[in-house]
Amino acid sequence: MVEVKLHDIGEGMHEGEILHFFVKTGDVVAIDQPLVEVQTDKVTAELPSPVAGKVTKILVKEGETVTVGTVLLCLESEGAAAAVSKTPELQKPLIETGMKSSPSNPRASIAMLTKRVLAAPYTRKVAREHGVDIEQITGTGPAGRITEEDVLRFVHGNEVSMKEEQPVAPRLADPVAQNPVGPVAKEVTAGDMEEIPFRGRRKQIAKKMTQSLFTIPHVTHFEEVDMTNVLELKKQLKLLDPESSKGFSVSVASFFIKAIQLALVDFPIFNSKLDEEKEVIRLEKQVNIGIATDSDDGLIVPVIKNVERRSIKDINRDMKEKITKAKESALTREDLTGGTFTISNVGPLGSMGATPIINAPEVALMAFHKTKKMPVVIQDEIQIRSVMNVSMSFDHRVADGATAVQFTNRFKELIENPSVMVLELI
Repeated sequence: MVEVKLHDIGEGMHEGEILHFFVKTGDVVAIDQPLVEVQTDKVTAELPSPVAGKVTKILVKEGETVTVGTVLLCLESEGAAAAVSKTPELQKPLIETGMKSSPSNPRASIAMLTKRVLAAPYTRKVAREHGVDIEQITGTGPAGRITEEDVLRFVHGNEVSMKEEQPVAPRLADPVAQNPVGPVAKEVTAGDMEEIPFRGRRKQIAKKMTQSLFTIPHVTHFEEVDMTNVLELKKQLKLLDPESSKGFSVSVASFFIKAIQLALVDFPIFNSKLDEEKEVIRLEKQVNIGIATDSDDGLIVPVIKNVERRSIKDINRDMKEKITKAKESALTREDLTGGTFTISNVGPLGSMGATPIINAPEVALMAFHKTKKMPVVIQDEIQIRSVMNVSMSFDHRVADGATAVQFTNRFKELIENPSVMVLELI
């Protein structure tokens, strides 16, 4: 008998919510076949079967929150080859293992025998909520990956024929449990009141924010940054020889990330972590910038690694890829761990200012707010400039206000004078 337990699939993870079982008691499964979908405060992940065999018991319910180490279900191992050959009709789509089939890797060889459906957990959830068999959908994403748009297109395209030919497959009993937070969360009515379940990622976010706020003495410093020159540089890069396809679009946030990394060279105290138990402040050698990202399931922070070694163009590419993965709930543990400093770019939403909560155990977070044109006095003359508000929260146990001001001033200097930033990169 093999016990399948909830293991640690994310940094600092203690519990997870059971979103959906892909199997039921009596099903025969192959190695690496998805068994259950779990949501933590960081990721939504599918747990694969460690062996080929038969599901004998399912010990928890969908919508239930369980701690790491809890037994989710039990399998009776039957041997990989036998399970695949005996039950071809029960074979299910696998998660992406990234393994290649070879004689030296029989586990991968068996996995290759089953049908693969490439789709993020969130996309699978959308399909389930619409009562759609995801295997019937043709993916338009990279390598045939099925996207949320593919699912919705399939639903609307087949809506009439499904009503005429057969009843729509019923949705799961508790749709709230599958997406407990975010814009698409379902509300539960209790009399004249409306209730939204407080669990899953929203509950985990609440715990982490509370712990950070009540553990770290937060101080927030505010500053104004003239964005005119860097916006002009961004425009020039985009228009650079468009006929020969040499022009490229770079997000302003990419300049922010590089400017922070360069400022951290002079003020490494903000790229550190405090170990109170051992009474030391550890200065991190790598600069890994987390990007606070809004997703349908709540706040999530993918990390851009080794910024000190990367160009602005490379940072921009990696950032866009990770934000896309965050919105599709396709981030891996590697994408979400190891951060040393976090940014929050809320300006596009129209924010004027905020006092952001630090992403513990980091010691600082910088937020970028709305940029607007306003009159500015330069050399006794009034000019119209694009000005952005910046707020920086820092851990007062680790750094003092004067150091935070100096760090922010260095960041401001780099953004307001992009040529200085270029010189730093040579």
